[in-house]
Amino acid sequence: MPIRIRTLIASALMLSVHGAHGATVNGVAISEEQVSQAMAQARLPDSPQARAAVRQQLIAQELFRQEAARDKTLETRGDVQQALREARTQILTQAWLKDRIEPEPVTEAQVRERYDAIVGSLGEKEYKARLIEVADNATAAAALARIEGGEDFGKVARDVSLAPTKASGGAMDWVSFPVPPREGRTQNLPLPLAEAIASLPAGAATTAPIAWNNRSYLVRVDEVRTTQVPTYDQARPAIEQVLRAQALERATAALVVELLGKARITQ
Repeated sequence: MPIRIRTLIASALMLSVHGAHGATVNGVAISEEQVSQAMAQARLPDSPQARAAVRQQLIAQELFRQEAARDKTLETRGDVQQALREARTQILTQAWLKDRIEPEPVTEAQVRERYDAIVGSLGEKEYKARLIEVADNATAAAALARIEGGEDFGKVARDVSLAPTKASGGAMDWVSFPVPPREGRTQNLPLPLAEAIASLPAGAATTAPIAWNNRSYLVRVDEVRTTQVPTYDQARPAIEQVLRAQALERATAALVVELLGKARITQ
């Protein structure tokens, strides 16, 4: 980094330490409004320390921008020109979509209905389980032999499992469903696995591989507890976010269908 830039950043640090309101970088103003906007975008709590850190970042960004602007060779580079074209296209497209797509608003009744449906899908107990998924019964039997021989279930899962939970030793999220489990009411778990989980006490594992969808599985239940049901107020923000995302997805799909109907496309 050039000495002059390091000096200016050091000056900016001193400026922020002394609590200055706003700053200038070679005559370019960085206002407190810009600091506030950057903090809001980063969702930072407002405090003198946070404002000083954000102000410092904005000063550094402006320094970099000025230095880049002085390098007249940058705009002649093919990769830079391509990146600028892509950025311009992206900005214009996003602006147009923001103006054009109008998702249906999410109502209180919709949020309440989704909450009631979620609560209604839960059982009295919830389970913290581990899972090993392998390609065939022979591999499952070998993994089971290791576990019965004293190896940790999580270690065996990390060694042989094909499931996405492999890295965490097969650990799954807490799951709750009505017992006895029924198809379509198992929180997206395959029914044979839900049945196995519901039948095991805490600390126990299956004693034989479970076959499902051309794969073999071993299951261990680490913990069982009474289902922890969040209140409506606790769950509401997350549910609203999901419903808004779904409304946006529907509105976007409708727009795509509309545009396809107007377009002439050859493939």
